[in-house]
Amino acid sequence: MVVRSEVVRAASGIDRVGYDVGVAQDQAPPPLSRTAMKLSQTGPQAFVLELESEEELRAEERAHLSVGGLFLQPAGPLAAFAKVTVVLRLLGRGETAVTAVVVGSPAGGLALQFEGNPAAVVAALLAKPAELPAEPAGEPAASEPETATLWEKVRGLTPPQKILLAPKADRVTRALLVQESDAQVLFALLKNPRLSIDEVVRVAKSSYLSFQAAELILKTSTWASNLDVRLALIHNPKLPVPFALRILATLPDHEVRTIAKGAATSMPLRQAAIKRIQGG
Repeated sequence: MVVRSEVVRAASGIDRVGYDVGVAQDQAPPPLSRTAMKLSQTGPQAFVLELESEEELRAEERAHLSVGGLFLQPAGPLAAFAKVTVVLRLLGRGETAVTAVVVGSPAGGLALQFEGNPAAVVAALLAKPAELPAEPAGEPAASEPETATLWEKVRGLTPPQKILLAPKADRVTRALLVQESDAQVLFALLKNPRLSIDEVVRVAKSSYLSFQAAELILKTSTWASNLDVRLALIHNPKLPVPFALRILATLPDHEVRTIAKGAATSMPLRQAAIKRIQGG
């Protein structure tokens, strides 16, 4: 059965997404109020949508989730069929991340169609807090015995499980995951909305840094504008030369001189640094 997504104007004047699955459009559920939901954008194409109660989740399920859709407001605009990542959270319960494509950009909002089983998304949100819960702001450090136990748990996870855990892991768990030799785990860590600048620096320094991870860091303005992050990247031998040359143009002169003298610096980067110092 082909599922078609279209933006519908409800009688109340609120734009929403209606999903035509062989049912008449006038049978679509009523539009959902967005007064309680909290939407934040964590990247160029990444969002976090927080729901305050199960009642609100059920209303969202009737309006959009049950047919594989989401309506983010205020958000956008983004190009049609652009891929986005949305982390959904239910206060005091569970959270899950979905990959979605843009199927419409009504004024002030984004209509999305996500991949995966809608029922599984709802179940994940209704679940009790996970065994490795995400901590609130000001995450406390774990004691040494707790860290040792956690290390055993994390080490016992499969690579796909670590990738799924990374975007919602607490600070202590992230400190373990950033030591992984799997580039996909590091990339998944960068999708964690609680990531601090210090943690981004650790990812940027990793010898397992991937092209995709470096690109995401440079595309995220909060990270790319931080000098420590840029220095961590440019001194990482795994950073592609085009990225390094782009960063070089943003560095202060004393850092450029360091790169020009660095024996471990790649030849194209070193030559570019020398040329800048000489005023070329």
